[in-house]
Amino acid sequence: MTGLARRRGARDAAKRAVDVVGAAALLVAGVPLIALCALLVRLRSPGPALFRQRREGLGGRPFTLYKLRTMRVDADAVLARVLADDAAARDEWARYRRLRDDPRLVPGVGSWLRRTSLDELPQLWNVLRGDMSLVGPRPLELPVLDRFPAAERAARAAVRPGLTGLWQVSGRSETDLVTLWAIDAEYVRSRSLLGDLRILVRTPRAVLTRRGAY
Repeated sequence: MTGLARRRGARDAAKRAVDVVGAAALLVAGVPLIALCALLVRLRSPGPALFRQRREGLGGRPFTLYKLRTMRVDADAVLARVLADDAAARDEWARYRRLRDDPRLVPGVGSWLRRTSLDELPQLWNVLRGDMSLVGPRPLELPVLDRFPAAERAARAAVRPGLTGLWQVSGRSETDLVTLWAIDAEYVRSRSLLGDLRILVRTPRAVLTRRGAY
């Protein structure tokens, strides 16, 4: 094993140790808040409080991502109707994969969970399982990944996706998909433990100010 490989191995081991300790502590502290948010979702919308979706992880392996549900159970049908009837919404969806005025959201709860990022808290379990890291590129939906070149997708799959990352502290929903991809590619190229620490330190401010969140 070369010196570079040993250093990378040590860095990855240290990163994983930080993930396990940090995610375990945050999950224990956050269980009451997760339970309260789940109750609010159930009170405002029929259906499960948790949302599960397949995403691509380290090495391109699929995993099940967990979130608090922010959308109605008929969200796919609602989206199809909106995109069929509204050209501006189609353009916004194609560029951002989001809608600023999203009719799919659970009334009174969905938008709040998204803007505060509380819907992401169940992903601490994904971090503990090793599906994700505390810091990494955003775990994008599979149809979004299919839009980008195979070589770039493979480079992205060289690291675990993150609960937070450079994108989350750089504008979030205000950035389009192409910019998001470039930001995540920059993280993959220049990642380091010190860089991860800087992102972690910047994350609470990004969440509290809700910059670019909707």
